[in-house]
Amino acid sequence: MSEAVRRDPLSRTTAALGSPALGTAIGIIGLIVPVVGWAVDRVNLKALLAIQAVLIIVLAAGHLWVRKNFIPLRRANNLKAMDDAAYYDRVRAQLEAELISDYGEIADGHLRVYASEVPRLSVLLVNTVTEAQAQPQRILAADLTTNPTLLTGRREYIAANRRFTEAGGHINRLFIVWAADLAKEEFARSLLELIGQHRDLGVTCGLAVRDRLRADQAVDVVIFAGAAALVEEEQGDADYNRGRSSVYFKGVGRWSGRFESVWGHGADSAPRVLQTYESVARPQLDAGTWDTDRVTATIAGL
Repeated sequence: MSEAVRRDPLSRTTAALGSPALGTAIGIIGLIVPVVGWAVDRVNLKALLAIQAVLIIVLAAGHLWVRKNFIPLRRANNLKAMDDAAYYDRVRAQLEAELISDYGEIADGHLRVYASEVPRLSVLLVNTVTEAQAQPQRILAADLTTNPTLLTGRREYIAANRRFTEAGGHINRLFIVWAADLAKEEFARSLLELIGQHRDLGVTCGLAVRDRLRADQAVDVVIFAGAAALVEEEQGDADYNRGRSSVYFKGVGRWSGRFESVWGHGADSAPRVLQTYESVARPQLDAGTWDTDRVTATIAGL
């Protein structure tokens, strides 16, 4: 049975009151009635006023019902102000459809999300890069890695990354890690397992030592093409009981610049740093001969 058939008479009545077609019809009738009254010599003034009153009451009732039952959503004042208007508009429309968060902010090119909303939004942002054909077809991701297992559990996000790379997109993922953590055997094992997982997705991985970065460089951020930047302000836990992030649709270039300043090029690039660390850590992990002093010395030279 269709939804229209299942609805009770009260629902159908209130829906009719909020109908745009009814509002238009009332407006037209409201214009016609005075004209007819003026054109006809013999007209009952009381009846004319009664008709006008009824029209106003019906229109007001419909307006009140719409305000009560629908969420008014602000629209962007200037869509062209967004770095990628088509990408932004797709994300905005999807968020409004899913009612994920407070949309008063997104009209200004900024959205704040909390806890369990972050993984869903991350997947949406990845998928939209392909759907909107945002340019370049590239994702830059910097992760402040204090617990590698948090990333391994985000299955939907990992699946979205796989679909993106299989569709021809390119992902650079930068792991930003404290030197003390890199020297720990169990941490190194988890980190290299995570890196292997991302490489299987077609992701280019790099490493940066957090101790040597400026505060503005050590930021957990994902940049989607040149269209949006997802900045993690408070890291969530495995159960998404906490965590807070912001999405920016304007000024994305500054986040890309910060990422590129850490990623680097040539012999000092993040992939080369990872290669140097891996060449010492991985053989020791495989052989069960972890040498903290040797690994620490390698980290000092990165």
